[in-house]
Amino acid sequence: MPRISTTKSNPTQDMSRLPTLFISHGSPMNGIEETPSSRAWAKLAHELPRPRAVLVASAHWETALPTLSGNPRPETIHDFGGFPEALFEVQYAAPGAPELASRASGVLKSAGITAGVNGCRGLDHGAWVPLKWMYPDADVPVVQISLQPEMGTARHLEIGRALAPLTDDGILIIGSGHVTHNLRDWMVNPRRRDPLPYAVTFADWVPWWRSSW
Repeated sequence: MPRISTTKSNPTQDMSRLPTLFISHGSPMNGIEETPSSRAWAKLAHELPRPRAVLVASAHWETALPTLSGNPRPETIHDFGGFPEALFEVQYAAPGAPELASRASGVLKSAGITAGVNGCRGLDHGAWVPLKWMYPDADVPVVQISLQPEMGTARHLEIGRALAPLTDDGILIIGSGHVTHNLRDWMVNPRRRDPLPYAVTFADWVPWWRSSW
C-alpha cells in the first residue's frame, strides 16, 4: 500500500495548524479502484479539518524554477498510457486558486527563491488521484507546485520551509509521489519482488531525516 506520512511543519506551533502530508499515490488505477490506499486517503481527509485550499507538489511536474499553477479551472491531465479507457474518462473538476498561486509565489520570492505562475497548467494524476478520494465532490480549490530534481533535496527543503506558514491559514500542503520511483528498473524485471539496494537505502534515510528536522 502506498505510504502516507504526516508532519507538523513546526512542532512548536499550535496543534490546530494543518499538517503537511506525503502521499505515495501508487498506480493511476487508484483513481478508479477502491483499494486500501484510496480508503486510507478518504479516511485521512475525514480526520483532518477541512482546508481552504490544497497545495500539491506532484512528482509529475518538473520545471527549471518553482512554478505554481494559476489556472482558475484546471483541466484533468491524463499523463500516463496503457491503462483502461475508464481511467482516461475521469474528470476531477476542482477549481484552481490563482490568488493562492500568486501568494505562494510571493512567499517564495520573499525567501529569496525565484518562482513563477503558470496560468494554463492543469492537475496531473499525482494530484487528482488521491484528491479524488479525499475530496470526491471536487469542491476544495487546488494549486500545484512543480519540482526541480536537479536542484537537490536541500533546495526543496528551503521551498518547504518557506511555504510552511501557509498551513496556519487553512492551506493543506501535500507532497505526492513515491519514496522511490524508477519504472526503467521495474521494466527490466517486472517480476522482481525484493527492492533494489538504492531504494532500501533511501527509504531508510527518510524516517531519519523526518526525526532530525
